Amino acid sequence: MIYKHLRINLIGFLVVLFTAFSASAQVSADAGKTLFKNYCASCHNKDMRSAATGPALGGVQAFWGDDVALYSWIRNSQELIKKGHPKAVEIWNQYKPTIMTAFPDLTDDEIGSLLAYINGVYDGTYGAKPVAAGTAATDEAPKEKSSFPIYVAIAVVLAILALLLAKIISNLNVLAEAKEGKDAKAKTLSQILTSKSVISFLIFAGIILGAYTTVHKSVELGRQEGYAPEQPIKFSHATHAGVNKIDCQYCHDSARRSKHSSIPSTNTCMNCHAAIKNGSKYGTAEITKIYASIGYDPINNKYIENYDEMSEDDIRALYTKWIGDEYKREKELADLDEEGDKQVAVQWANIKKSLTNPNKSKIQGPIEWIRIHSLPDHVYFNHSQHVTVGKLECQTCHGPVEKMEVLTQMSPLSMGWCVNCHRQTEVKFNDNDYYKSYKRFHEELASGKRDKVTVEDIGGIECQKCHY
Repeated sequence: MIYKHLRINLIGFLVVLFTAFSASAQVSADAGKTLFKNYCASCHNKDMRSAATGPALGGVQAFWGDDVALYSWIRNSQELIKKGHPKAVEIWNQYKPTIMTAFPDLTDDEIGSLLAYINGVYDGTYGAKPVAAGTAATDEAPKEKSSFPIYVAIAVVLAILALLLAKIISNLNVLAEAKEGKDAKAKTLSQILTSKSVISFLIFAGIILGAYTTVHKSVELGRQEGYAPEQPIKFSHATHAGVNKIDCQYCHDSARRSKHSSIPSTNTCMNCHAAIKNGSKYGTAEITKIYASIGYDPINNKYIENYDEMSEDDIRALYTKWIGDEYKREKELADLDEEGDKQVAVQWANIKKSLTNPNKSKIQGPIEWIRIHSLPDHVYFNHSQHVTVGKLECQTCHGPVEKMEVLTQMSPLSMGWCVNCHRQTEVKFNDNDYYKSYKRFHEELASGKRDKVTVEDIGGIECQKCHY
């Protein structure tokens, strides 16, 4: 919403903030938070320090130095540009042709609240949450302890008891034979262990254990729980879905209307990255891979004609120049230094490594992402049935993706896991046209005869639902 790409002195910013807004009883940072969410969050990063589709917002008042002009900019940036205001023209020259949305109906108090929220987040005075003493500030759940050592200990104890029992039985047999006047000797431990009965028992136990292991492992065949491969581009769901709050279905839009949740095309990436050219974590290193795959010239802000016919040398010259120019701009250098030359070389090598392989010799072309979640061919699963009809959140199956730097398969995706979910999950009948045909269930819910309907109740664990 408000464009700013300069570092501002924090002390000067605070002076402007408190002199302009401390006297207004109608200004509220809490109200500003709601306004930011409704009007600004789709384009600007909520940390106020790093860029998203639009630049960072922290320190904007100190940058403008004129609240009257800033308020006019927020309400209608293009009008202020036409009037020739120097700050407005400066920002426009930096970000054109991207046009900021106009908000002519915002009142002075609403803009003041919005700026109060932005400033509070920027300087850390708004939204800070104290950590209780002795409590670790972490979202990680405690790891489940393995039961395997317990099973081993039980097996060892049982084996010792079995040996003691065998020894006792042997001694009792000797005593019984002695009473009958027979000459008998107690068997040694070695003789007991090599006896026919013990060997037969061990063979039987081995067959049972082998059969169990074979069946158990065969059931797990193909499962990839915990699988987190390195992708050609270091795409962070934590940054996109977590920090920037991009909805999952913006990128994976087919999940709501088809069987598959397709991998987004590079064009989807370019909807944002035609404007965002430097990543908050990796700078140009990963975003330039997107440009090189699709043929976008970030220097001149245009797609390259006949890019597929372009030689690798020409491609390298274009993108190494872009990487070098960005390095010089960030470091405020006239020429590349030794570290800059090194960064350019390393980034280009990674671009070529990520976009080519033994089956794809050219840099141009689609990004070959590595699939993580995969079901066997004999299993039918429909994303739209779960997302649109069932109204399930993506996290139900995929885990907290908004916290994942590297996407990981969190669920086993096994038949038992799916069946248990269908037995437990309540169907959302209310205001859902898909379930209007289930008249009996609606009547039973209305009469109080039942308090819920699960997926199992509507046939969700019938074999042919997933294996037809």
